[in-house]
Amino acid sequence: MRVNGRESLIESYEVIEDGFHPFLIREEWQVAQLNYIEDQNIENINKIDVHYKTDEVFILLEGRAVLIAATFKDGIPIFELELMKQNITYNIPKNMWHNIAMDVGSKVLLVEKSNTHLSDFGHFNLDEEQRLELKYKVEQLFKK
Repeated sequence: MRVNGRESLIESYEVIEDGFHPFLIREEWQVAQLNYIEDQNIENINKIDVHYKTDEVFILLEGRAVLIAATFKDGIPIFELELMKQNITYNIPKNMWHNIAMDVGSKVLLVEKSNTHLSDFGHFNLDEEQRLELKYKVEQLFKK
């Protein structure tokens, strides 16, 4: 990550490394950037996550990504997917299971409660059938 190198009233940030990087953390909120990593390729997604204390905002900066949300019925995840459009703000409310599938080179900006990445999360591991269902649905959206 690069931060402007001079004294200024305006701070600027550039995240160039792959992966998840919270870069602007304040008392109540943080901004992070998720740059494509293999874990976010649909071939490798095997879980969904939840945050109990915060909504999470997603904005597609570059590339292609599918936002994944899920509710549960009888212990089985029911997926809702959205092919993200650049410069549109998407929100996943707190207590909503989610993940994001990304193409190589994609970049997504995230806004959430501060330090969410350290303590406010749970995981649900998908079984093989659920993983294949999710993969099929994401691939159908990427074909559009």
